[in-house]
Amino acid sequence: MAAALAAHRSAHAEMSAWAENEGGRMRLVALAPDAAGKIRAALQIEPKPGWITYWKEPGNTGIPPQFTIAADSGVTLDAIGYPVPKHFFNGAVEDIGYDAPVTLPLSLNAAGKDEVEIDALAFIGICKDICIPFQANFQLKLGPAIQSHRQEEAILAAAAASLPKPPSADFDVTAHAMAADRKTLSLTLVLPGEGPDQGKGAPDIIVTGPSGYAFTKQIGGKREGGVFKTDVAIGKLPGDYDISGKRWGVLVIDGERAMETTVPFE
Repeated sequence: MAAALAAHRSAHAEMSAWAENEGGRMRLVALAPDAAGKIRAALQIEPKPGWITYWKEPGNTGIPPQFTIAADSGVTLDAIGYPVPKHFFNGAVEDIGYDAPVTLPLSLNAAGKDEVEIDALAFIGICKDICIPFQANFQLKLGPAIQSHRQEEAILAAAAASLPKPPSADFDVTAHAMAADRKTLSLTLVLPGEGPDQGKGAPDIIVTGPSGYAFTKQIGGKREGGVFKTDVAIGKLPGDYDISGKRWGVLVIDGERAMETTVPFE
């Protein structure tokens, strides 16, 4: 296990230098704040062939991405976006992540500032035969947006397009119920019927519960037209976990389309 830490600075620019380690590289991309102080940014991660990095809930053994900004920088992190991941199986071990370049959109805020300096720390896991914690510090100075930056804008647009879509009339969770023993979550979905891979077999479903928990095993799935019903096996939850009032995440991948939503529990 090894970690790499270095500062990657770029004065009045929109991309940092690449930070590199044995399993891949990553860098920070950002545009100048808009009139409301919102900053569009992204963390680009490029695993080397044969290596993987992880989704927000990585599975059995992985390390989820972490991105923190220095408290005294005047910049805050509002949200991290996660493109549609893949499943990787090694015997009984399941990982959820990416085996190809991936860009995580970042929503930052620097309200009240014309010029800002992002001082951020990125920490990811990158794995092949072993897992290597990969850590790097990025510093970007952003001035007023006085010109277009086409390369950065293209990177950010592609990252946004890779995210799962919100629910729609033809792709949604229409009903859900947790079993009394909390061992299965029943889901009823409406699924899209267009495209060469749609309407064939069971969709891939990832349910995210408490932080650090992801559930993917389906039991008895049945598809009738555009409706799919299944039970998702819920593994052991924390003993003192109270599900009342919580919202769990549901990511559904059906062919070339992916939808992400949350379901509430009373």
